[in-house]
Amino acid sequence: MATHSGSVNLTFLDLVNACDNFRLPENHRADVPSSSLTQDTLVPWTLSQSLDSPVVGLLKPEIIDLLREEGDKFWIIPDPATVPRSTYRVSFHPSIDTPAKRTDRLDISGHHRAKKWRNEMYPVYRNPFGVHRAHDLKAGDDSDDGNYAFEMERSACALFGVITYGVHMTIYQQAHGSEMQIWVPTRSRTKQTWPGYLDNSVAGGIPSGMSVFESLVKEAAEEASIDQEITSKYAKCAGSISYYRQTSAGWLQPEIEYIPDDGDTTLFQPKPADGEVESFNLLPLHVVISKMKQGLFKANCAVVLIDFLIRHGYLTPDNDPDFMEIITRIHGRFHYERW
Repeated sequence: MATHSGSVNLTFLDLVNACDNFRLPENHRADVPSSSLTQDTLVPWTLSQSLDSPVVGLLKPEIIDLLREEGDKFWIIPDPATVPRSTYRVSFHPSIDTPAKRTDRLDISGHHRAKKWRNEMYPVYRNPFGVHRAHDLKAGDDSDDGNYAFEMERSACALFGVITYGVHMTIYQQAHGSEMQIWVPTRSRTKQTWPGYLDNSVAGGIPSGMSVFESLVKEAAEEASIDQEITSKYAKCAGSISYYRQTSAGWLQPEIEYIPDDGDTTLFQPKPADGEVESFNLLPLHVVISKMKQGLFKANCAVVLIDFLIRHGYLTPDNDPDFMEIITRIHGRFHYERW
C-alpha cells in the first residue's frame, strides 16, 4: 500500500527512474567465456532458430532450465558450448510454427510458472513497433504471415521478458481562468499489485483480440462507469510512452502505454464499478503533482502524468533541468536492436 509521508520530495526524474529502471548489460550477446555467464544473463527468445527470426523476449537461465524439462519436442535449446553467444537463442520447436500452436504450448508452460494467474491473454508481436492490429480469436485464421505471433497469459509475460501494451487515459477539466483538475482514482486495497496506490483516471492492459480503443472503452466502463458513447466522443489519442521496468523479483517488463486524454468531463463523473477502484477524486493539478512527488502513484501512472504535464506545457526545459533526460527516457525502444 502507499505509505509515503508528505516529507518525501521526489523529482520528476526520480519518478522516471523508479519506472524505467533497467538497462541491457554492455556484454549482452557478447562472445565471452561460458564461465563468465551469471544467473542475470539474458538469452534471446525467438520463433525459430533462423538468424532472421524476430526476438520476442529475453529469458533468464532459470526459465530456460524449466523449459528444458519440458523436452526437445517443444523447445530448441542448443548447447551453449556449440553456438557463439552472439547468435545463441532459444526457440520453439520447428513443428510449433503457427500462432495457435505457440499459444497452446505457452498455455501449458506458463501455467506452471506464473504465480499470479489472471486468465487474461496478451498479444505478442514479431515487431513490437509494427502494426498492432487486434487478432480475431474466433476467425479460425491461424496464418503466420502477419505481425501477430501468439498470445500468452498476462502474468507469465514478465517471466519471458516480452513487451506488453496498455492504455492509460487522463480525464481532466479546466474552467476558463481556473486551475486544471484531474480525476484520480485510488486502487483497491485488495488488488494483486500496487494496492492502495493512486492511478490514472482509466487504465488497463490491452488483451489479445482487442484494439487500443476497444480496450479503452472496456476499461472506462468497467472501472469508471463511463458509457461507450462518452468515451467515443471525448477521448482523444495523445500519443504513447514506453519504459523498461525490472520488477523487485528481477523479471523484465518492457511496456508501451497508449495515452488518450479526455478534457471534456463536466458532463459526467467517474464512479467505481468493478471493485478495482476504491474511489475517484477530482484533484487540483498542484495537489496531483504533490502526491506524485510523495510517491503515492503507481510507478507507471506517475510517468503517464509526467508526459501529460509535458504535453500541456506544465513541465518544460525552463522549469526542470532534467527535461531532456525525462522526455527521451519515457519514449525509448528497450534497446530492442540489441536483443
